[in-house]
Amino acid sequence: MKKLFALLCFAAMLPSGSPAQELPARKQTLAALVRANDYFMRKYADPTAVMPYYSRKKVYESNIWTRAVYYEGLMALYAIHPDNRYYDYARQWADFHKWGMRKDDTPTRNADNYCCSQTYIDLYELCPEPHMLTKTLASMNRLVNTPQVDDWTWIDAIQMGMPVLTKLGRVKNDRRYFDKAWEMYAWSRNTLAGGLYNTKEGLWWRDKDFVPPYKEPNGRNCYWSRGNGWVAAALVRVLQDIPTDETHRATYVADLKAMCKALKACQREDGFWNVSLHDESNFGGKETTGTALFVYAMAWGINNGLLDGKEYLPVVIKAWNAMTEEALHPNGFLGYVQGTGKEPKDGQPVRYDSMPDFEDFGLGCFLLAGSEVYKLQ
Repeated sequence: MKKLFALLCFAAMLPSGSPAQELPARKQTLAALVRANDYFMRKYADPTAVMPYYSRKKVYESNIWTRAVYYEGLMALYAIHPDNRYYDYARQWADFHKWGMRKDDTPTRNADNYCCSQTYIDLYELCPEPHMLTKTLASMNRLVNTPQVDDWTWIDAIQMGMPVLTKLGRVKNDRRYFDKAWEMYAWSRNTLAGGLYNTKEGLWWRDKDFVPPYKEPNGRNCYWSRGNGWVAAALVRVLQDIPTDETHRATYVADLKAMCKALKACQREDGFWNVSLHDESNFGGKETTGTALFVYAMAWGINNGLLDGKEYLPVVIKAWNAMTEEALHPNGFLGYVQGTGKEPKDGQPVRYDSMPDFEDFGLGCFLLAGSEVYKLQ
C-alpha cells in the first residue's frame, strides 16, 4: 500500500503537456464498471438470445466470439464484485449453449468459435461439473493431438484461442496444453509471412496482408490498435495461468514489456490511442477498444510487478480517465468503439454516439481494463 501511494504521488508530480491526473477511487472505478455492465444487461436481459449485428441487419448465436469477449470481462468484474446476477447471467448463457461452440462446431480448430471456452473454464472452477468441459476438451485435445500449428493466421485469434489452452493446462495440470499454446503462438509470431511480430518496433501486423511492403498512407508500418490489444490481452491471460517455471514464460514477459513500451510511445495526448498506431491521419481519433486492452495489459503488468509503476501508471491513469470521462455515457453506453474488422478503415465512423455493429465485445474490453485499474489501489 505504501509503495502504491508513493507511485501515485510520483505520478501526480510528473511533468506533462497536460495537468497531472489522479487515479480515481476504487468506488468510482467500480461505479463506472457497474454502470456500463448494467446498461448491457438491461438491454440484453436474455443471455441466450441471438446477437444483433446492426450494420448488416443480421443476427448471430450468442456464443460468437464477440459475446465470448464480453463474458471474459464479466468474469473479471465478478472477481472483484461478486454480484450473483453476473454469475447467473453467465451460467444461463453457458447452459443454454450446452457448454459448446458456435454452430455446435465440436471439435473445432476455429479460435473464434472456441473463445467461449475461456468463460466455460472460469465457471467450471467456481462450481466444477465434468460436463462443463466435455466439448472444450474435445476441441483442445484435437489441437494437442495433431501436428498442425498454423491455425492462428490473424492476431485476434491469439486472444480468442491461446488462453483456452493455458487455462486448461492449469486446470488439468497438463503441460501438453502449455506446449501447444507456445507452438501455435510461435508460428504466428515468427513464421507466418516472415513473422507477424516486429521485434524491432514491438508491435504486430494484423495478418499477412499487412506486412511490408504494405504501408500506411504516411509511409509507416500498419499496426492496428485493437489487433495489438488482443495480443497484449492474450499475454496477460496466459501469464496468469502458466507456472513460473514454464519453458517460454520469459519470452511472453519480454513480448508484453516490449509491446507496452511501444504503446506508451504512441498514446494520444488525450489518453486514447488511434486505430492506426503509427498513422494518426488514417481514421485517427479516439477509440475505446484498443485503449481498454492496453490499459488492461499495463495495469496488470504494474499489479504483478512486471512493469515499472513510475513509468506506466501515468499512462494508465490518463487512458482510464479518458474512457470513463469521454467515452462512457451517463446511461452506460460506450462511445468511440470501433466495430468489427481488421484495419483502421473498418467499423467506421467511430464517434461518441456511434453504434458499433456489435455492442458486446467493446464492453468486455472495458470491463477487463477496469478490473485491473480497480486493483491498483
